[in-house]
Amino acid sequence: MKAYRLTSTGTAPEIADLPAPEAGPGEVVVEIAACGLNFADLLMIEGKYQQTPPPPFTLGMELAGTVIARGPGVDAPALGTRVAVMAGSGGLAEMGAFAAEACLPIPDAMPFDDAAAFQVAYGTSHLALARRARLAPGETLLVLGAAGGVGLTAIEIGKLLGATVIACARGAEKLAVCAAAGADHLIDSSREDIRAAVKALGGADVVYDPVGGDQFRAALSATNPEGRILAVGFASGDVPQIPANHLLVKNIDVIGFWWGGYALFNPAALRESMAALIGWYEQGRLAPHISHRLPLDRAAEAYELLRTRKSTGKIVVTMGADQPSP
Repeated sequence: MKAYRLTSTGTAPEIADLPAPEAGPGEVVVEIAACGLNFADLLMIEGKYQQTPPPPFTLGMELAGTVIARGPGVDAPALGTRVAVMAGSGGLAEMGAFAAEACLPIPDAMPFDDAAAFQVAYGTSHLALARRARLAPGETLLVLGAAGGVGLTAIEIGKLLGATVIACARGAEKLAVCAAAGADHLIDSSREDIRAAVKALGGADVVYDPVGGDQFRAALSATNPEGRILAVGFASGDVPQIPANHLLVKNIDVIGFWWGGYALFNPAALRESMAALIGWYEQGRLAPHISHRLPLDRAAEAYELLRTRKSTGKIVVTMGADQPSP
């Protein structure tokens, strides 16, 4: 089988030919149809992500496909079950062996590319906004990096939770995508003063920040008393230092959020969240935005689109099964 492999930290990954995997105890083999790319993949290539496997390994954190074999001790999922898997790695391949308990059965009506783009982005936004920030109806939510993979899902979920949503992104094209996702107000971060624009709209009660850097600092200044700022990531490469006196004076909470950590200390919260999200998807209330679908042999190009921020929503690499036309 073919797989997109990283052989050593900091080098360019390459397509490799590998033996087909076998299912070990507690594992299933999945014939992979699609793999969603994430910013964390880029950090793994550089050896900077908190859960980077030792090289060599196959890239691709989240995937979707069909169970084709089961290892000893596995009763479910059944052979032929369509599943999404948050595996951490191994998704950019034609097949993979994964823990059976990591497999999430998906509805028949959910295409594999939607499933591969679903868990990290929607899971992050749902738990961050509903559980950690306690976003309430009538509050104002500011989403930074709003046209990205998690940003667009934060807009959708913020609206479902009853918030007024301010979307901040670079350029008219990306802002149009944010508007289509349901944003009430739009801020062009390439030419507008974020702090002034948000304050003119009445300030933010909750800030969803996957960007960090100057945008975090601007949002902090525009957050209302008793507001909550979610530190979701640092795509800018700048981890901001937070002046505690500002938090004190305005009674503001800064809340750290790492979705993957829940698999370690509260997997039940992940299961409950994903069940709610799948329900919303089946009701037609969530619509994953995939700006690019590329085949496995163009995985390097897919990552370059992610690295240079030329995509909106998610990028999905497909293996040729059950996929709509690009």
